Amino acid sequence: MTQHPTTETQADRSTETRSRILEAALTEFAAHGLAGARTEQIAGAAGVNKALIYYYFESKEKLYAATLEMLSARVRDRSMAVFLIEASPGERLLRAALNHFDRILTQREFQSLMQQEMIRLHKGEEGELPILAKRIFAPLHAMFQSMVREGIASGELIEAEWLQIVLAAIGANVFYFLSAPIWRQILPFEPLDPEVLRARRVALVEFLGQALFQDRKHGAELAAKVLADTPMPETSEFKGLR
Repeated sequence: MTQHPTTETQADRSTETRSRILEAALTEFAAHGLAGARTEQIAGAAGVNKALIYYYFESKEKLYAATLEMLSARVRDRSMAVFLIEASPGERLLRAALNHFDRILTQREFQSLMQQEMIRLHKGEEGELPILAKRIFAPLHAMFQSMVREGIASGELIEAEWLQIVLAAIGANVFYFLSAPIWRQILPFEPLDPEVLRARRVALVEFLGQALFQDRKHGAELAAKVLADTPMPETSEFKGLR
């Protein structure tokens, strides 16, 4: 049945308004958390009446949950795309590690919300982390495990526990960024300077190419290929990193 043009326009406007509210909420929740976020600020940033927030989402808590769902789907889909490319397991592993590094660079809201959720869990509060684990991390975990096992079985990757290989690929990224305040005290340079980060992501991929591949020459060639066709995100995308 053909829909009336007016109905289509109203639906489009409704979708666009809801999207603006979610984007504004993402910024507010990432900066202030669930408890500190103000719906007045979200409404103002979205250019809508505060009543519309409750019309679409009923409560601040439900808006928070919807915001996390939107962001988690975005992160999951971008990460999954790397696992699904046509390439050897080793190349996909290098790309996944680099994708993870770049995600930390550019998805500051996601990192902030994840830290807040872990704090809530530590305090014994009922939060969204179990849902996030099910929707994002469980699927990514399964894909990572399958990819690494395939690489080991084919002889491309070294014989090692699959989980240790995963930790080697992405664990250093988490440690580096979480420890930035300490690095700042002991290193003779700013650890989050764009040029330092550029060198760090190169070092990450080159190291993995040497450490995780049976044939180091093959690993080095794949590392060079991945770095060549995956430029660093524009620095404007992570201006607030420090």
